[in-house]
Amino acid sequence: MYDTFKPEQPVGLMDFVRAAKSCIKEITPQELKNKIDANEDMLLIDVREHSENEQGHIKGAVVVPRGILEAAADPAYPKHFPELCNARERQVVVYCATGGRSAMAAAVLQMMGFKNVLSLDGGFTRWETDGMPLVREARFV
Repeated sequence: MYDTFKPEQPVGLMDFVRAAKSCIKEITPQELKNKIDANEDMLLIDVREHSENEQGHIKGAVVVPRGILEAAADPAYPKHFPELCNARERQVVVYCATGGRSAMAAAVLQMMGFKNVLSLDGGFTRWETDGMPLVREARFV
């Protein structure tokens, strides 16, 4: 897959983010809050690092850092995350700090066969700026 992309000039992070956003669906903080309030069946994934999550997170989110997402979502990998692997037919909403990592995460999950993936537009920063409820306590799992 990686051998199919041969740019004339090196690409940067925002090139990857733009490419991911061109093939995913995003959700606003208010739309996500409405889904949470309606108790919609979804798996909410925080793709930030554990240390970022401990500074504040959306209630009910499961931490699966972007760096291990492919391994966590692959049932053939010995240390996969069963809840994520079993969510291929469920709604999965991913978020990060500002929406870049989650856009790339959503694109990867779609490539891995997940049918209904959404990325939180603006990430946790926008969630917080928009005044949505958050949890500010460390979780030890």
